[in-house]
Amino acid sequence: MTAKIDWNRSLWPPEPGRTPSEWQPWLHRVERYLAGLLLAIATAVTLGVGGHDGRWWATTGALVAATTCWLLGTTVFAPSRLRDQPAFALLTFLGVIGLGSVLEARDVTYVIFMIFAFLAAMRLRPLWLAFAALAVTSLLINTLGSGGPVHALQERPGLWITIVIVQTGAIGGGGLLSSAVARQNEERRRTLEELDVAQAENEGLQRQLLSQAREAGTLDERQRLAHEIHDTLAQGFAGIITQLEAAALAGDEPAEWRRHLDSATALARENLTAARRSVRALHPEPLDTATLPDALADVATRWSERTGVPAACTTTGTPRRLHPEVEATILRVTQEALSNVDKHAAAGRVWLTLSYMDDEVTLDVRDDGVGFTPGPGPGFGLAGMRRRIQRLAGTLHIESERGGTAVSAALPAVPPLPEASA
Repeated sequence: MTAKIDWNRSLWPPEPGRTPSEWQPWLHRVERYLAGLLLAIATAVTLGVGGHDGRWWATTGALVAATTCWLLGTTVFAPSRLRDQPAFALLTFLGVIGLGSVLEARDVTYVIFMIFAFLAAMRLRPLWLAFAALAVTSLLINTLGSGGPVHALQERPGLWITIVIVQTGAIGGGGLLSSAVARQNEERRRTLEELDVAQAENEGLQRQLLSQAREAGTLDERQRLAHEIHDTLAQGFAGIITQLEAAALAGDEPAEWRRHLDSATALARENLTAARRSVRALHPEPLDTATLPDALADVATRWSERTGVPAACTTTGTPRRLHPEVEATILRVTQEALSNVDKHAAAGRVWLTLSYMDDEVTLDVRDDGVGFTPGPGPGFGLAGMRRRIQRLAGTLHIESERGGTAVSAALPAVPPLPEASA
């Protein structure tokens, strides 16, 4: 497949307003003042070499003054927007090549100034016109010192045509390459800007998601506490009242009275323990003084001491601070998963794996228990875990069969907000 050439552009890179490369503003400043500098150098060299009388210098000085005025009007003081217009660029080139040719014809030293004609040619559009102007410039620069282009082509046409072709190809190819690099830099800059905008939008969406998750988590905690109060505390208080009423009726039977009173006392202690457990569940205390891997290891250790089931905790990847909502969710899911193992799995061993990856963090809890059939249940276990994960745009996968259950949770690795990490 052959590449399609855009013939409606110049060989010269765009103006600095279009391309953010650090070197481009300097490049266009050099271009603006280079012509005058080359003209001054050529005139100074001609003066230094000498060999011309006052009459010659009167004519040449007038030509130098005219060229200077032309350069001031077309390259130094002309605004960039005007200089980039095809008609104005062609007018600039014609003036430079015309005045420069006359000066070089009078003294070959002015070939120094004629070099600028190459740059003026590279500004022309369309592309074929720029290459034609380069060829004309090359022909004039190389032959004016040898009697002019007509005489040179008559004497040695093969030599001069070869020189013009090679020089035009080299300069034009270099211009195409620099223009392509400038376009690539512009495309890269735009891509980076789009990525920055997308990242900023993503961070805003993540903050919004976390805020919504926090609000939903508050509502979920209220619902959970309501169910827990109903299932434990309310029922416990009802049992206490029943036992106290029975004790009042058994006032004439000391043994029966004592039994009902002891039952009421035991129920009160159980309710107190349940109330304390509910209060502790409102806040992930292990994360207050430890990192997430250490907090999970501590939870696993205390769970093993309480249940007698060994629990191994492993961390892979490079641990780093995550948003508090993400870390709290992982901790809660771990606690709920271990609670389910204790209640239902009859497991002999449990494995916990916390994995840090580039854009997500995963938690895997596996056991070697009896397994179960995943599905909706009456409690807050799996449904609560799934709600917690989905609130933060995460996923929860559960695989269970006789011989073990695997719970895998994946969450976006959202970093802490600046104020949260400070």
